[in-house]
Amino acid sequence: MVLKSKNRIAEILDRYEADLLADWLLELDASGIRRDDRMKLSELREQCSEFLSLLRSAVQHGNLSDIQTPEWGSMRQMLADISRSRVQQGFSPKEVASFVFSFKKPLFARLSQELEKEGAILAEEIWLSTTLIDQLALWTTEVYQKAREEVIQRQQEEMLELSTPVVKLWEGILALPMIGTLDSARTQVVMEALLQQIVETGSQVVIIDITGVPTVDTLVAQHLLKTVAAARLMGTDCIISGIRPQIAQTIVHLGVDLSDVVTKATLADALALAMQRRGLTVVQRT
Repeated sequence: MVLKSKNRIAEILDRYEADLLADWLLELDASGIRRDDRMKLSELREQCSEFLSLLRSAVQHGNLSDIQTPEWGSMRQMLADISRSRVQQGFSPKEVASFVFSFKKPLFARLSQELEKEGAILAEEIWLSTTLIDQLALWTTEVYQKAREEVIQRQQEEMLELSTPVVKLWEGILALPMIGTLDSARTQVVMEALLQQIVETGSQVVIIDITGVPTVDTLVAQHLLKTVAAARLMGTDCIISGIRPQIAQTIVHLGVDLSDVVTKATLADALALAMQRRGLTVVQRT
Protein backbone atom coordinates (compact mmCIF):
# COMPACT_ATOMS: atom_id res chain seq x y z
CA MET A 1 0.00 0.00 0.00
CA VAL A 2 1.30 3.45 -0.95
CA LEU A 3 0.99 5.92 1.90
CA LYS A 4 -0.15 9.39 0.90
CA SER A 5 0.86 12.73 2.40
CA LYS A 6 -1.22 15.88 2.35
CA ASN A 7 1.87 17.54 0.87
CA ARG A 8 2.91 19.17 4.14
CA ILE A 9 6.44 18.02 3.35
CA ALA A 10 6.17 19.43 -0.15
CA GLU A 11 5.11 22.77 1.37
CA ILE A 12 8.07 22.72 3.76
CA LEU A 13 10.47 21.98 0.92
CA ASP A 14 9.02 24.69 -1.26
CA ARG A 15 8.97 27.35 1.46
CA TYR A 16 12.28 26.62 3.17
CA GLU A 17 14.47 25.09 0.47
CA ALA A 18 17.33 27.58 0.89
CA ASP A 19 17.21 27.27 4.70
CA LEU A 20 17.07 23.48 4.51
CA LEU A 21 20.11 23.47 2.23
CA ALA A 22 22.09 25.65 4.65
CA ASP A 23 21.05 23.59 7.69
CA TRP A 24 21.83 20.34 5.88
CA LEU A 25 25.34 21.48 4.96
CA LEU A 26 25.92 22.48 8.57
CA GLU A 27 24.71 19.07 9.71
CA LEU A 28 27.03 17.32 7.24
CA ASP A 29 29.92 19.39 8.55
CA ALA A 30 29.08 18.87 12.24
CA SER A 31 28.68 15.12 11.85
CA GLY A 32 32.05 14.75 10.11
CA ILE A 33 30.47 13.30 6.97
CA ARG A 34 31.78 16.13 4.82
CA ARG A 35 35.24 15.19 3.50
CA ASP A 36 37.15 18.13 2.06
CA ASP A 37 40.05 15.80 1.26
CA ARG A 38 37.87 13.85 -1.18
CA MET A 39 35.22 16.30 -2.36
CA LYS A 40 35.01 20.04 -2.84
CA LEU A 41 32.38 21.92 -0.86
CA SER A 42 30.99 23.31 -4.11
CA GLU A 43 30.39 19.77 -5.41
CA LEU A 44 28.68 18.71 -2.18
CA ARG A 45 26.51 21.84 -2.20
CA GLU A 46 25.49 21.15 -5.78
CA GLN A 47 24.52 17.56 -4.93
CA CYS A 48 22.49 18.66 -1.90
CA SER A 49 20.74 21.32 -3.95
CA GLU A 50 19.87 18.84 -6.69
CA PHE A 51 18.60 16.36 -4.08
CA LEU A 52 16.25 18.98 -2.61
CA SER A 53 14.97 20.00 -6.01
CA LEU A 54 14.23 16.41 -7.06
CA LEU A 55 12.74 15.64 -3.65
CA ARG A 56 10.39 18.60 -3.86
CA SER A 57 9.29 17.55 -7.34
CA ALA A 58 8.71 13.90 -6.38
CA VAL A 59 6.77 14.47 -3.16
CA GLN A 60 4.28 16.64 -5.03
CA HIS A 61 2.71 13.35 -6.17
CA GLY A 62 1.99 12.45 -2.55
CA ASN A 63 3.75 9.06 -2.62
CA LEU A 64 6.26 8.88 0.22
CA SER A 65 6.38 5.13 0.77
CA ASP A 66 7.52 3.63 -2.55
CA ILE A 67 10.50 5.17 -4.33
CA GLN A 68 10.39 2.55 -7.09
CA THR A 69 7.50 4.33 -8.80
CA PRO A 70 8.07 6.48 -11.94
CA GLU A 71 7.88 9.83 -10.14
CA TRP A 72 11.00 8.87 -8.18
CA GLY A 73 13.00 7.85 -11.25
CA SER A 74 15.09 11.03 -11.46
CA MET A 75 15.87 10.85 -7.74
CA ARG A 76 16.94 7.21 -7.97
CA GLN A 77 19.21 8.01 -10.90
CA MET A 78 20.75 10.99 -9.13
CA LEU A 79 21.45 8.99 -5.97
CA ALA A 80 22.84 6.12 -8.05
CA ASP A 81 25.28 8.51 -9.76
CA ILE A 82 26.32 9.91 -6.39
CA SER A 83 26.85 6.44 -4.93
CA ARG A 84 29.01 5.35 -7.87
CA SER A 85 31.10 8.50 -7.62
CA ARG A 86 31.51 7.94 -3.88
CA VAL A 87 32.97 4.51 -4.61
CA GLN A 88 35.62 6.10 -6.84
CA GLN A 89 36.31 8.78 -4.21
CA GLY A 90 36.89 6.19 -1.49
CA PHE A 91 33.90 6.86 0.76
CA SER A 92 32.59 4.12 3.04
CA PRO A 93 29.04 2.69 2.80
CA LYS A 94 28.22 4.43 6.08
CA GLU A 95 29.32 7.79 4.72
CA VAL A 96 27.27 7.28 1.56
CA ALA A 97 24.09 6.42 3.47
CA SER A 98 24.70 9.20 5.99
CA PHE A 99 24.59 11.75 3.18
CA VAL A 100 20.84 11.07 2.96
CA PHE A 101 20.22 10.23 6.64
CA SER A 102 21.69 13.55 7.74
CA PHE A 103 18.85 15.38 6.03
CA LYS A 104 16.42 14.08 8.64
CA LYS A 105 17.42 16.57 11.33
CA PRO A 106 16.90 19.74 9.23
CA LEU A 107 13.62 18.42 7.82
CA PHE A 108 12.25 17.30 11.19
CA ALA A 109 13.18 20.63 12.72
CA ARG A 110 11.15 22.49 10.10
CA LEU A 111 8.22 20.12 10.42
CA SER A 112 8.22 20.58 14.19
CA GLN A 113 8.35 24.34 13.78
CA GLU A 114 5.42 24.41 11.34
CA LEU A 115 3.26 21.77 13.02
CA GLU A 116 4.06 22.31 16.69
CA LYS A 117 0.37 22.84 17.50
CA GLU A 118 -0.83 19.87 15.44
CA GLY A 119 0.66 16.91 17.27
CA ALA A 120 -1.15 14.15 15.39
CA ILE A 121 -0.32 15.59 11.98
CA LEU A 122 3.30 16.19 13.04
CA ALA A 123 3.69 12.57 14.13
CA GLU A 124 2.23 11.35 10.84
CA GLU A 125 4.47 13.61 8.72
CA ILE A 126 7.59 12.62 10.66
CA TRP A 127 6.71 8.95 10.17
CA LEU A 128 6.20 9.45 6.44
CA SER A 129 9.46 11.41 6.22
CA THR A 130 11.34 8.72 8.11
CA THR A 131 10.01 6.00 5.82
CA LEU A 132 10.96 8.00 2.76
CA ILE A 133 14.47 9.02 3.81
CA ASP A 134 15.26 5.51 5.03
CA GLN A 135 14.31 4.12 1.60
CA LEU A 136 16.45 6.69 -0.20
CA ALA A 137 19.42 5.96 2.05
CA LEU A 138 19.04 2.21 1.57
CA TRP A 139 18.89 2.76 -2.18
CA THR A 140 22.24 4.57 -2.12
CA THR A 141 23.72 1.69 -0.10
CA GLU A 142 22.47 -0.92 -2.56
CA VAL A 143 23.88 0.94 -5.54
CA TYR A 144 27.14 1.58 -3.68
CA GLN A 145 27.54 -2.11 -2.89
CA LYS A 146 26.92 -3.17 -6.48
CA ALA A 147 29.32 -0.51 -7.80
CA ARG A 148 32.03 -1.56 -5.35
CA GLU A 149 31.61 -5.21 -6.31
CA GLU A 150 32.02 -4.22 -9.95
CA VAL A 151 35.21 -2.32 -9.12
CA ILE A 152 36.59 -5.27 -7.13
CA GLN A 153 35.74 -7.67 -9.96
CA ARG A 154 37.45 -5.42 -12.49
CA GLN A 155 40.54 -5.09 -10.27
CA GLN A 156 40.70 -8.86 -9.84
CA GLU A 157 40.55 -9.35 -13.59
CA GLU A 158 43.30 -6.76 -14.11
CA MET A 159 45.47 -8.37 -11.43
CA LEU A 160 44.85 -11.75 -13.02
CA GLU A 161 46.07 -10.46 -16.36
CA LEU A 162 49.12 -8.85 -14.76
CA SER A 163 49.95 -12.04 -12.85
CA THR A 164 50.17 -14.09 -16.05
CA PRO A 165 52.44 -12.13 -18.41
CA VAL A 166 53.58 -13.73 -21.65
CA VAL A 167 57.21 -12.76 -22.26
CA LYS A 168 59.11 -12.95 -25.53
CA LEU A 169 62.51 -14.39 -24.59
CA TRP A 170 63.88 -14.70 -28.10
CA GLU A 171 62.67 -14.71 -31.65
CA GLY A 172 60.20 -17.60 -31.80
CA ILE A 173 60.44 -18.35 -28.05
CA LEU A 174 57.83 -17.29 -25.47
CA ALA A 175 57.85 -17.73 -21.71
CA LEU A 176 54.80 -17.91 -19.47
CA PRO A 177 55.91 -17.52 -15.84
CA MET A 178 53.09 -18.64 -13.57
CA ILE A 179 52.86 -17.47 -9.97
CA GLY A 180 50.26 -18.51 -7.41
CA THR A 181 47.43 -21.00 -7.55
CA LEU A 182 45.90 -22.11 -10.83
CA ASP A 183 42.13 -22.37 -11.07
CA SER A 184 39.70 -22.63 -13.96
CA ALA A 185 39.17 -18.90 -14.34
CA ARG A 186 42.87 -18.12 -14.31
CA THR A 187 43.63 -20.97 -16.69
CA GLN A 188 41.19 -19.49 -19.18
CA VAL A 189 42.90 -16.09 -18.98
CA VAL A 190 46.30 -17.76 -19.31
CA MET A 191 45.30 -19.70 -22.42
CA GLU A 192 43.74 -16.67 -24.08
CA ALA A 193 46.82 -14.50 -23.42
CA LEU A 194 49.20 -17.23 -24.53
CA LEU A 195 47.35 -18.09 -27.74
CA GLN A 196 47.06 -14.41 -28.64
CA GLN A 197 50.82 -13.96 -28.24
CA ILE A 198 51.51 -17.09 -30.27
CA VAL A 199 49.44 -15.65 -33.11
CA GLU A 200 51.04 -12.20 -32.88
CA THR A 201 54.65 -13.40 -32.63
CA GLY A 202 54.48 -16.63 -34.63
CA SER A 203 56.49 -18.38 -31.91
CA GLN A 204 57.31 -22.06 -32.24
CA VAL A 205 58.30 -22.79 -28.63
CA VAL A 206 56.63 -21.85 -25.34
CA ILE A 207 58.16 -22.31 -21.91
CA ILE A 208 55.59 -22.61 -19.12
CA ASP A 209 57.48 -21.93 -15.91
CA ILE A 210 55.77 -23.10 -12.70
CA THR A 211 58.55 -22.16 -10.29
CA GLY A 212 56.15 -19.74 -8.60
CA VAL A 213 53.31 -22.26 -8.27
CA PRO A 214 53.35 -23.35 -4.60
CA THR A 215 51.70 -26.75 -5.01
CA VAL A 216 50.61 -29.01 -7.82
CA ASP A 217 47.54 -31.20 -7.37
CA THR A 218 45.43 -33.10 -9.87
CA LEU A 219 43.42 -30.01 -10.79
CA VAL A 220 46.52 -27.86 -11.33
CA ALA A 221 48.09 -30.60 -13.45
CA GLN A 222 44.95 -30.79 -15.57
CA HIS A 223 45.01 -27.04 -16.09
CA LEU A 224 48.65 -27.26 -17.20
CA LEU A 225 47.83 -30.03 -19.65
CA LYS A 226 44.95 -27.99 -21.07
CA THR A 227 47.29 -25.04 -21.63
CA VAL A 228 49.85 -27.29 -23.31
CA ALA A 229 47.18 -28.86 -25.51
CA ALA A 230 45.85 -25.46 -26.57
CA ALA A 231 49.34 -24.28 -27.53
CA ARG A 232 50.03 -27.46 -29.47
CA LEU A 233 46.87 -26.97 -31.49
CA MET A 234 48.46 -23.70 -32.62
CA GLY A 235 51.54 -25.64 -33.78
CA THR A 236 53.73 -24.61 -30.86
CA ASP A 237 55.95 -26.92 -28.78
CA CYS A 238 55.70 -26.59 -25.00
CA ILE A 239 58.28 -27.06 -22.28
CA ILE A 240 57.31 -27.00 -18.59
CA SER A 241 60.06 -25.72 -16.31
CA GLY A 242 60.29 -25.32 -12.55
CA ILE A 243 59.72 -28.98 -11.73
CA ARG A 244 61.12 -29.11 -8.19
CA PRO A 245 61.75 -32.47 -6.44
CA GLN A 246 58.64 -32.19 -4.26
CA ILE A 247 56.48 -31.31 -7.25
CA ALA A 248 57.91 -34.25 -9.21
CA GLN A 249 57.06 -36.58 -6.31
CA THR A 250 53.54 -35.15 -6.07
CA ILE A 251 52.91 -35.62 -9.79
CA VAL A 252 54.09 -39.21 -9.61
CA HIS A 253 52.00 -39.86 -6.49
CA LEU A 254 48.90 -38.44 -8.16
CA GLY A 255 49.45 -40.58 -11.21
CA VAL A 256 49.35 -37.60 -13.57
CA ASP A 257 50.75 -38.55 -16.98
CA LEU A 258 53.19 -35.92 -18.22
CA SER A 259 55.17 -38.39 -20.30
CA ASP A 260 54.44 -36.60 -23.57
CA VAL A 261 55.39 -33.19 -22.15
CA VAL A 262 59.01 -32.08 -21.97
CA THR A 263 59.87 -30.90 -18.46
CA LYS A 264 62.94 -29.18 -17.04
CA ALA A 265 64.03 -28.35 -13.53
CA THR A 266 64.86 -24.70 -14.22
CA LEU A 267 63.91 -21.96 -16.62
CA ALA A 268 67.54 -21.75 -17.76
CA ASP A 269 67.51 -25.41 -18.78
CA ALA A 270 64.22 -24.91 -20.60
CA LEU A 271 65.57 -21.87 -22.44
CA ALA A 272 68.67 -23.77 -23.51
CA LEU A 273 66.48 -26.55 -24.93
CA ALA A 274 64.18 -24.06 -26.64
CA MET A 275 67.12 -22.34 -28.31
CA GLN A 276 68.48 -25.71 -29.40
CA ARG A 277 65.13 -26.52 -31.03
CA ARG A 278 65.26 -23.20 -32.82
CA GLY A 279 68.74 -24.03 -34.08
CA LEU A 280 70.37 -21.36 -31.94
CA THR A 281 73.63 -21.67 -30.05
CA VAL A 282 74.89 -19.54 -27.19
CA VAL A 283 78.63 -18.96 -27.37
CA GLN A 284 80.59 -17.57 -24.44
CA ARG A 285 83.05 -14.86 -25.35
CA THR A 286 86.63 -15.50 -24.39
